[in-house]
Amino acid sequence: MRRNGMPLRGTLAVIAGTVLIISTAACGGDAEPGATATDAAKGSTFIFASSADPSILDPAYHSDGESSRVTNQIFETLVTTEKGGTGVAPSLAESWEVSEDAKTYTFKLHQGVKFHDGEVFNAAAVCANFERWYNFTGLSQSDSVSYYWVTVFRGFAKNESDTLGKSLYGGCAAKDDNTVELKLTEPSAAVLSALTLSSFAIASPKALKDYKADEVGGTAESPLFTGTFGTEHPVGTGPFKFASWTRGDKLELVRNDDYWGEKAKLSKIIYRPIEKAADRAQALRAGSVHAFDYADPADLESLKSAGVQVIERAPFNMGYLGFSQKTKIMQNQKIRQAIAHAINRENVVKTKYGAGAKVANAFMPDSLWSYTEDFAKYDYSVDKAKQLIAESGEANPTLEFCYPSGVSRAYMVDPAGNFQLMKADLEAAGFKVNPKTSPWSPDYLNTTQAGDCPLFMLGWNGDFGDPDNFLGTFFQSFSSQWSFKNEPIFKVLNDAEQEPDQAKREELYKQANALIAEFVPGVPYAQSPSFSAAAKNVQGWEPSPVLNDVFATISLS
Repeated sequence: MRRNGMPLRGTLAVIAGTVLIISTAACGGDAEPGATATDAAKGSTFIFASSADPSILDPAYHSDGESSRVTNQIFETLVTTEKGGTGVAPSLAESWEVSEDAKTYTFKLHQGVKFHDGEVFNAAAVCANFERWYNFTGLSQSDSVSYYWVTVFRGFAKNESDTLGKSLYGGCAAKDDNTVELKLTEPSAAVLSALTLSSFAIASPKALKDYKADEVGGTAESPLFTGTFGTEHPVGTGPFKFASWTRGDKLELVRNDDYWGEKAKLSKIIYRPIEKAADRAQALRAGSVHAFDYADPADLESLKSAGVQVIERAPFNMGYLGFSQKTKIMQNQKIRQAIAHAINRENVVKTKYGAGAKVANAFMPDSLWSYTEDFAKYDYSVDKAKQLIAESGEANPTLEFCYPSGVSRAYMVDPAGNFQLMKADLEAAGFKVNPKTSPWSPDYLNTTQAGDCPLFMLGWNGDFGDPDNFLGTFFQSFSSQWSFKNEPIFKVLNDAEQEPDQAKREELYKQANALIAEFVPGVPYAQSPSFSAAAKNVQGWEPSPVLNDVFATISLS
């Protein structure tokens, strides 16, 4: 659930590139077939250990970090995020203007830009991309396929599901070759930030057509992309071009020597999928890769001892317990309050999280503008939890508690370990807990999204630097995951998104936080930095708090 020529007013930049240690071993040599040690010494080939293959290389159709990590190098958006922060900065658009009613966004484009296939980038190409997204049909309208269009723009030219709303998109006009006018159907002060999302990257209209980007079969749960744009021919304007992809082995990008901006220092990037963090760490120590993300906090000291750079990615996330009010017991506010008091959040963070982690008190990180703690608190108290259970009318309250397997996130490092601690807390307060675990993708995500987990463990890493990406994503309208209707919360979040005045928006989000805390739709419990690891000779990598990393600045000394 982001994005202008000057940094967003009021947005607190988050410093993401804090190097915890830089020591003197781990040259990160090139043990890659097809990429020689001489290449690595020249600083030409950068090998990155990812945790999995991308899902698809068409930005419009992905919502996962492994895909955007690659497409961020191939494609560019109109606007992007500031280096190391969450403010909005120029990209393909060199400047922009927003109308007073926040319904018209006018972008002045950089000139002399070409797509990798030689086609000219211009205003018509930008509008062609917006019209493509707006006119998706069939499976392409599913939020499991075009997640961010549905999240940000809500609907399509012809909605094929009653779960979709009226589209926020009101049209795109090429005023001249270098000027784009984007119209909205209602005001939105958040949409500019949202346009920094990789899902709104601009692709070559010719390549989209030639390689049948919109041929999608299968099911919403398992879409099948029969065109080759997203697997063999992703064509953007970025500093790197697609070279090859062998799933399960490696994905290669090469430098775009005709890039319109400052050219990449690397000549090639190779992504190697290595599922386990421990195996990625071992590959780095052995010198067969140069870097990886999401190092296990338990491995940080051994990595430092091996002479590896450990780089902290500032926390722009929060882990939470969610309550699905699809289940009758969760419709009882006393029960929701009792759970909130029963969980010893400080103990969970202290026991299961690494350096820099802290208890989360709101459904947004404390670095985000409009953050406040001026609302009802639910401090750890077994006695208070027992009292609320007694007042609830539930004689023997039983909770089905869902948690995922096969996943680790900065906001949820050890789901099973978190569950065990929280289960003990809930039982001490008088709840009976029935555990239910399932693999992260697709089972757990599908179950929680459908609202079929009464009590569930989840989290969110922010995509862009606006409260709408947290509070709006969760609570601006009815969601099956939470399964409640609360018109005061819905209204204040709608008003906040549509309000063009920044100071007024801030007050509205503070009101929203207070209403949410009183209603208790869930319990935020942790926010935590994540840690990246890189060989000693890797220079110029600036991890983004919203995972918007660009590798064009990296060099190998």
